[in-house]
Amino acid sequence: MPKVLVVYASRTGDTKTIAIQISEGIKSSGAEVKVVAVKEITNSSDLQGYDGYVFGSATYHGEMMEAMKTFLFLAEKAKLEGKVGGSFGSYGWSGEAPDRIYQTMQNVFNMKMANNSLRIKIPVSAAHTPVAQAYGREICQKIKA
Repeated sequence: MPKVLVVYASRTGDTKTIAIQISEGIKSSGAEVKVVAVKEITNSSDLQGYDGYVFGSATYHGEMMEAMKTFLFLAEKAKLEGKVGGSFGSYGWSGEAPDRIYQTMQNVFNMKMANNSLRIKIPVSAAHTPVAQAYGREICQKIKA
């Protein structure tokens, strides 16, 4: 059974909600999933043992949250090359964070990425659940391919 790790940085809870919605899509595809706040990852060994990775951050002032930036430097040491990846995040105005995470995962980590990042404008609600779940399913389809 494939295993997927979803790591999120959230200030108000919107990005955490998206992480949970994505995890529901992953579970429905028959994979194991672990959802953790970015601050729970303390070293690169915490990232070992997964087939797929989905990283997310809210966008504040055009940037991803500082905790996610720090995490990405740590994740670079985990040697995720060739693994399946995706990125997501919530935003109010501009929404750059998910795309910057995506580009880092694709171009620096050399991961096999989902077709796009998932960006959801706040407030995040149950209406966003189908699209977030579909993103989780896409990650699993890529793992199984």
